[in-house]
Amino acid sequence: MKILLATDGSEHSEGAAQFLTCLNLSSDDEITVFHAVYWIPFLYDKESYYNSLKQIKKEIAPRILDSALNILKSVNAKISTAIIDGSPEYYIPQVAKDSDMDMIVMGARGIKGIKSFFIGSVTRSVAINSPKPVFVAKLPVCKKSDTIKILFTTDGSDYSAATGEFLSSMPFPDNTEVTILNVIWSDFSDIPERFVMEVNERIKEVAAKTRTMEFTESERIIEQARKNLSKRFKNINVLSKVGDPSTEILKTSETLKADIIAVGCRGLRGIKGMMGSASRNILTYSKCSVLIGKTCKEKG
Repeated sequence: MKILLATDGSEHSEGAAQFLTCLNLSSDDEITVFHAVYWIPFLYDKESYYNSLKQIKKEIAPRILDSALNILKSVNAKISTAIIDGSPEYYIPQVAKDSDMDMIVMGARGIKGIKSFFIGSVTRSVAINSPKPVFVAKLPVCKKSDTIKILFTTDGSDYSAATGEFLSSMPFPDNTEVTILNVIWSDFSDIPERFVMEVNERIKEVAAKTRTMEFTESERIIEQARKNLSKRFKNINVLSKVGDPSTEILKTSETLKADIIAVGCRGLRGIKGMMGSASRNILTYSKCSVLIGKTCKEKG
């Protein structure tokens, strides 16, 4: 597996590096520790100050890489470094594509974010534009001695299938626990249940048949995901929920004390700067790390 670890020297980036120490990486795996020297001087800066600022950031860049390399000392993978002078929003996904990386790993803060569990603009931009899967680490990350708990969300789409396939390719420890979740967005979701039950018998019958079909489809989706993931993971649980997908996924992740939410990228490639509502909410509001899968078409 080839991994691009994007770092800015922050504690969030160090958390992303720490996550990699929890994987069973081997000498066949490769990690490139990457930093983009990013500078935008104020409009009123004099040229001398402008040049000094640029030089200072270039001098600090190797130290930023060193902080990540120090965390990765225990990792068996081949490790290299790269520094580029330019915008991280552009170069992180571009380098991942050009170098045929399997995954981008980065902290939730990004370079211009704020100190909270909300993601920064760099992370959001990379998540939208990257053709490769993106793992966004949020503090605190799992430890090597812990059992990693993954909440894999699926809606039966190609996006979910690709995410499940990628999840199975990652070198997680053998005791990793996976919970497969399908959230049913019912055709009757916009009608409160207490009102549905008050209307005529015909509507009651339609509602009951619809709910039965929805759960049957949910079981099919979950069973297909379980069948695929069971080739890789031994500890698998399954859940069906009814309601708003992003709300139920976030609630379930907190109930399970999940370390990672794995979600497909449906809606992430829409209008620039926008994401599908479920993916956006999960990436933004999740208190645990998030793995954003990509379809084979997007990865190519």
